[in-house]
Amino acid sequence: MTGILDSVNQRTQLVGQNRLELLTFRLMGRQRYGINVFKVKEVLQCPKLTRMPNLHHLVKGVAHIRGQTISVIDLSLAVGGRPTTDIENCFVVISEFNRSVQGFLVSSVERIINMHWESILPPPEGAGKANYLTAVTNIDNELVEILDVEKILQKSRQWLRLWTAISRLRLPKLSRKNRSKLLSAL
Repeated sequence: MTGILDSVNQRTQLVGQNRLELLTFRLMGRQRYGINVFKVKEVLQCPKLTRMPNLHHLVKGVAHIRGQTISVIDLSLAVGGRPTTDIENCFVVISEFNRSVQGFLVSSVERIINMHWESILPPPEGAGKANYLTAVTNIDNELVEILDVEKILQKSRQWLRLWTAISRLRLPKLSRKNRSKLLSAL
């Protein structure tokens, strides 16, 4: 118990030391990503996901975790990459902010790294407004893209609201199959 309390105490003291802790992980590829651990509630092996009718294409499924039903967003798809495969060997990063809990599906989780803020750089010029980077850094001679999970979730929610509104429309001229194709294209 003392070890756990020491760990919590050490992490809470980071606030005054101009330091940042990053959880590093990979999506569907070799690129390494990171997010601020203060945005992470928990990381766990991907549980069984339940597919539900008319789910948005970014949502791989829902999971019942610790008494809550949580949507699990395919983070690779959300940032413009390939869909995540081999879900049984993936991980879910549970994040909570704005009183909302959601899961982000990632291919692998590496480690937590304690860094000085001087090592964190702004995203490269020309990254564009649609980019989900909040910053970049270099770890072990490898560029790590630090993701802005709030921006990803905000964009996902905009798509989810649009998708939900369209899914409720009665489109009499479209067959059920073509309507499903239209909805999944969003």
